[in-house]
Amino acid sequence: MTIKTLLLLVSSSLLNKSSTAMIATHVKCRGGVYPRSTIQRVPVVDDEVSWSTEIKKYDPPDYTAQSVIGKPWADLDIADPNFKPKWNSIDGNVSRVSYLGDYSIVNGRPLNPMGRTGIKGRGVLGRWGPNHAADPVVTRWKKTDGKVNIQENSSRPILQFVAIKRRDTGEWALPGGMVDPGERVSAAAAREFQEEATNSLLMSQAEKEAWQAKFNKFFSGGDVIYKGYVDDPRNTDNSWMETVAYSFHDESGDTVGALQLHAGDDAVGVRWVDLDRQVQLYASHQAIVKAVAEKLNAHY
Repeated sequence: MTIKTLLLLVSSSLLNKSSTAMIATHVKCRGGVYPRSTIQRVPVVDDEVSWSTEIKKYDPPDYTAQSVIGKPWADLDIADPNFKPKWNSIDGNVSRVSYLGDYSIVNGRPLNPMGRTGIKGRGVLGRWGPNHAADPVVTRWKKTDGKVNIQENSSRPILQFVAIKRRDTGEWALPGGMVDPGERVSAAAAREFQEEATNSLLMSQAEKEAWQAKFNKFFSGGDVIYKGYVDDPRNTDNSWMETVAYSFHDESGDTVGALQLHAGDDAVGVRWVDLDRQVQLYASHQAIVKAVAEKLNAHY
């Protein structure tokens, strides 16, 4: 075997692995009815995901929900002459930069860097191009009578994390949300946790002040566990979700770990969940909590 042939085989192998990884993180936004609508996506099989694959008859429905049109936190219509975005850049106090690198602009629209989704437009997302979110993974050790529980099969400690039940889909998810214009992503993660898991919006001023010092200290020590694309069912060909996920672990369980959880904002339920591979979560949250388990050497 010549060196040239060997290099070609290695290159082909890496390409196949890269393509497989791409498809594996781009599944929930392909096929079926688009969320909160009756719009049916055009089916996109694995071999047709990449924009480099020519599909002559690919003409998916163009959909932007009425619920986002004209909202102060949302972009204008892509065809509006007053809408002059700076793609792949910081546009005023809005970041249009993707964690995946520069994305392409075709016919004035940004293209989802992960490929086709079977629907174009903005869907229910506020921004054309990347929509940035922050997802806090808040954890504690599961304890009985003050002792950490060990999972028998893995011989590893059992980790619990805070999960909310989403109002829109009914699925369990991390208590995250969108990053406000000009807001630090880490600050957004802390804010979203307080809004969705503690119902801070309904706390009295005295209660807020009592918890604020604890929150400030606890949420100042988070570690970035993931930064990138989210396999979110709301993604379209022209708008998609990206996130930074932070791991916040309460080792003693005396701070946030002792908090009485109350659903707030967009959540209809909230609870401490034992981290296990059997837990099914919204979008890419399953992979994120798995990464936290590996980081803390916990059972999964």
